[in-house]
Amino acid sequence: MKHVYRLSIILGISFLGELLNRWIPLPIPASIYGLVLMLAGLISGIIPLESVRGTGRFLIEIMPVMFIPAGVGLMASWDVLRPMVVPVAVIMVVSTFVVMAASGLATQAMIRRERRKGAEK
Repeated sequence: MKHVYRLSIILGISFLGELLNRWIPLPIPASIYGLVLMLAGLISGIIPLESVRGTGRFLIEIMPVMFIPAGVGLMASWDVLRPMVVPVAVIMVVSTFVVMAASGLATQAMIRRERRKGAEK
């Protein structure tokens, strides 16, 4: 029963993100609204981390399965996508390296900040 409760919290936050997406006329995906709401809830303590940790881990573990329908959709649309393969491939490679670099820099900054906090104590 606790898994249903945990999943309902995550789905409720996602639903609120969908509502915000409909109410606020900005070109921001509903999933981003949901992520911001979840982050705010976790930081403020409104949503205890333990109440969503197990279900969050499970959803991350099965994430590759969630990409199967998208991959099948791409294969079904191959005739439409064929003329755009090179630009899409370039965009994918460039964006992958940009995300890797940004993630690495952010991680290094957080590690440095933690080390400074440890050195000050």
